[in-house]
Amino acid sequence: MHYFVFLAAFISLSAAVSYVRQMFRGQAKPNKVSWLLWSVAPTIAAIAAFSEGVTLAVLPVFMAGFSTLIVFVFSFVCKGAYWDIRRFDLICGAVSLLALIFWYLTKQADIAIIFSILSDFLACLPTFAKAWKYPETEHVSPYASGIFSAFTSFLAISHWNFASVAFPAYLFLINIALSVAIEHRRFIPRRKEVK
Repeated sequence: MHYFVFLAAFISLSAAVSYVRQMFRGQAKPNKVSWLLWSVAPTIAAIAAFSEGVTLAVLPVFMAGFSTLIVFVFSFVCKGAYWDIRRFDLICGAVSLLALIFWYLTKQADIAIIFSILSDFLACLPTFAKAWKYPETEHVSPYASGIFSAFTSFLAISHWNFASVAFPAYLFLINIALSVAIEHRRFIPRRKEVK
């Protein structure tokens, strides 16, 4: 079962590369606040889980941070791939950073994971809002692969505890939510405007 974790890591990396290609084609416009914080929070959660003895099951969480870092870096290289940052984005980013600071002050692994989840969720809000209103600015591949990647963590868990389960469960749910936000117009027709 552990080989699924390596497959998930490869898929996560492939999805990031696919998203970057969509950026260069003008088909994806990442929110830099979300993508920066998405690279930080999972990395902290992975380090915290590793410090609690979680080993291979933490690889998908680490890859969630690493693959989003790739997208964040390329968002500066690809001139047309950006999303205007608004006050809402900055507020979510600031609260997200505060969550990480609170974790740093506590120095406890489970609290680190809780605050990493909170930070990641708050970082997600600007992209979720953008994807719901303007789904054409997003590409579903990194989120769909995130669902699979998070699921593989459960296959590799040897000791079921908060440190091993919390962040993968969160990633599983949040990637489903983001995928639905991007793809919802395929299933829910837009209302025609009344003239």
